[in-house]
Order: sequence, then C-alpha cells, then structure tokens
Amino acid sequence: MPNLTLEDIAKLAGVSRSTVSRVVNGHPSVRNNIRKRVLNVIESTGYSPNAAARALASQRSQTIGLILPLSISIFFTDPYYPHLIKGIAQACNQNDYTLAFFLVNSKDDEEKIFSRVSRKGLLDGVIVQSGQQGDQEIIGRMIDANMPLVVVGRPFRSDNVSYIDIDNINAARNAVSHLVRAGRQRIATITGPVNSTVGIDRKEGYRRALIERGREINEALIREGDFTEAGGYYAMQQLLPAKPDAVFAASDIMAIGAMRAARDAGLHIPEDVAFVGFDDLPIATLSDIQLTTIRQPVVSFGARAVDILIDLIENCITPPRHIILETELVIRDSCGTKQKK
Repeated sequence: MPNLTLEDIAKLAGVSRSTVSRVVNGHPSVRNNIRKRVLNVIESTGYSPNAAARALASQRSQTIGLILPLSISIFFTDPYYPHLIKGIAQACNQNDYTLAFFLVNSKDDEEKIFSRVSRKGLLDGVIVQSGQQGDQEIIGRMIDANMPLVVVGRPFRSDNVSYIDIDNINAARNAVSHLVRAGRQRIATITGPVNSTVGIDRKEGYRRALIERGREINEALIREGDFTEAGGYYAMQQLLPAKPDAVFAASDIMAIGAMRAARDAGLHIPEDVAFVGFDDLPIATLSDIQLTTIRQPVVSFGARAVDILIDLIENCITPPRHIILETELVIRDSCGTKQKK
C-alpha cells in the first residue's frame, strides 16, 4: 500500500490523526491498547513516516509559532519565560513539530511578524503568551486570519479563543489567607501591572482574602509592580512607611526584590515582615531565606498549550477550550510556619 499518509493509518486504525502522530513519535500519553492497534496497522501496511511527504500530503508545515508580545528586557530577566518555552519545545519535539519563536517589542515588530505568520503555509498554528490589554489586538488579528490559536494566560476577551491558565484569583486568595491565619495584621501586596489580567486577578484575590476575614482594604498597603526584581524593590520602598508586617508579591522575582529592600531597611524576615511570592521557580529557593510561594505548573502550561493547538490544527476542535490548571501553596521560611485559626 504505497504513499500512505497519517490520515490513512488513522482511518485504518479507527483513531485520530493526532493519535497516530503521537504513536509514531513515541509520545507517552497514548493508552497501550490504542498504541498496539496503531502499531499493528503500521506493521501490516508497511507504512514508513516521512516528515516532508507528510507535510506535502496534508498541506501543513509541521511548524508552530510562539509569539511573546512583551518587552525584550523582561523576557531576558524573568525566569518564567524559559520554563514556559521549555514545556512548549518539549511538546513540539514529542509531536514532531518545529517551533518558530517571535518576540514582539514594538508596533513595527507586530506588523512585520503578523505579515509573516499569517502567510499561508508558513505556520500551522500559533501560541501567544498574553494577559496584557495591548495583546488583544494581535490575538484578534490571528482569529480574523483563521489561524489556529491558543493563548497562554487568560486574555481580556476570552469567549472566542482557546486559552490555558490558572485560577489567579483563588491562588492569590490562598496566599493572603495563609498570612491572615499566621496572625499578620498589616498585609501589603505588590501587584502585577494593572493593565494585565494576571495583575488584576491576583490583586482581586488579595482583596477577597482580607474582606472574607473582616479586614479593611488599606490603599497605602497596595503598590503596583512590573514583574521585575527592581520593580519589587522599588514597590517595597514605597510600602515601608505604611509599616506592613507581611507582603504578598504577585511574582517570585518581585518578592526577591522586595525582601532585599526590607533587609536594606534593617528589617528581619520573617520576624518583622513576612513574604509570599507567586510561581515557585528555582529563584524561590536560592536565597538563604527560602520563599513561601504559590506553585504554578509553568512547564505544563507550555506542553498543554501545544496539545490543545495540535488538536485545533488536526481535528478542528470546537468550541474554544478554557483549561484551568491547579496551583499549590508551598510554605517555606519567608513567612514562618505558625498559623492561627
């Protein structure tokens, strides 16, 4: 049976094309009985996968684009992004897709990149890391161009696009509730940018935790950050006159900067001021005072985004999928361990 394609094998085995692709590439997420069935069809037909022939037969490039619409300086200083890209790259390799990377740093960049990625035959689909209000335009343009698309992070408009995220409100609420239970009275927060869904949602979680415990919201204990260590340091300097005894920072790297500012001011951690961060990236455990933080599955974000996108490309899934992954509060030295009910 010459010139067989993945689609032919899928029909003979009674499975989807993406399942055959996973079997051919040794992907672990295939049930044993399904894997055996596909392998039996491959053996009986003498099928030999060939990437170039497969691309021609399906009119696909077997290439996925990753677009990061953010400042280049943030990309190179925030440890979140290497972990996200690791998950995406690993999943692309397992599924026999090539990864193309686009970093948007200006409006001109966006125009040039859009004209390239929307060109027929260059990419099969796109992953966009989003969350800021300004990212909505490039997401909308991808949708208008009928480009298969998955967004990492809840976009401002989410009804018409597949995305993967965590429950940022509830995760932040859990972090701040831990500080309340630990007996902290003046709990401050360093938020993410207020033009981002992640900044808005984690700030809302902070507010809900305090309100649920009958605490008043003190605006003097709220400062905006920018997801950088320097931003965390500066925000903590602004908070010091309000005398917080605890700080919830919306990212680990901001928490590290805030802890440094507290120490430079002569404060002891956690005796004078406790800290909780967000992400649980390796930086959280590098200091002599290890950081209590919310663990989110950043590498899994990337891998799951690829899986969803491949389903969009190969199976045209509808309606849009909204995947919410679990988080976990990891308690370490920076907030103490004693809790009060």
